[in-house]
Amino acid sequence: QVQLVESGGGSVQAGGSLRLSCVASGRTSGGSFMAWFRQAPGKEREFVAGMRWTSYSQHYGDFVKGRFTITRDNAKSTVYLEMNSLEPEDTAVYYCATGPPRLELGTLPTDYTHWGQGIQVTVSS
Repeated sequence: QVQLVESGGGSVQAGGSLRLSCVASGRTSGGSFMAWFRQAPGKEREFVAGMRWTSYSQHYGDFVKGRFTITRDNAKSTVYLEMNSLEPEDTAVYYCATGPPRLELGTLPTDYTHWGQGIQVTVSS
């Protein structure tokens, strides 16, 4: 079983930055992807970014447009999401997620089986 715990959220003004962290404990697999999703009130949960534990290849949702960076520290079993140039539209609850090993990145919530509790990010104009 895998447990995920996010931290680092909060409130920031437009144009500011935040770094989210997700610590994974339990049995993780190198073939699995770690991903960040977000969900704003009244909207569906959407893919933000993802990468494998064993690869430096990064994947992003179209709306990111170079503003966010996903990284990982395997020694700490931690995945990060560095968010820059934040906009009010980025306001949402952010979740980290992982699932069983797969050949290609999944961008749907149903592609992931384990989720963190979520953390609020609020961007004011």
